Amino acid sequence: QVQLAESGGGLVQAGGSLRLSCAASGIINTINAMGWYRQAPGKQRELVADITSGGRTNYADAVKGRFAISRDNAKKTVYLQMNSLEPEDTAVYFCNANVKLTFRSGAYDFWGQGTQVTVSS
Repeated sequence: QVQLAESGGGLVQAGGSLRLSCAASGIINTINAMGWYRQAPGKQRELVADITSGGRTNYADAVKGRFAISRDNAKKTVYLQMNSLEPEDTAVYFCNANVKLTFRSGAYDFWGQGTQVTVSS
């Protein structure tokens, strides 16, 4: 129904930067909030940042001032600019979108397959 394609992960040294992208496709009427979550080995998945369709943003305390989330509604794409990366940011990063479908009532959450971000010290 809806596919979220993530890109931009990789290996970077501490202090470096990466930019993640996530493009949505499928039978989409509108996209409500979009966000990024991460899951480190042995830990629960946690919210990194999210953004409403109107552009209001929310960040986890651990990334405030270092990460920036943005979206392009026309391209159905959300971005996560990650600066001043730390080894503690190492995790699989997942894209999430809350979507109203074209031929079905209600809104549903969809997830990307995840992209690995590794920060070396």
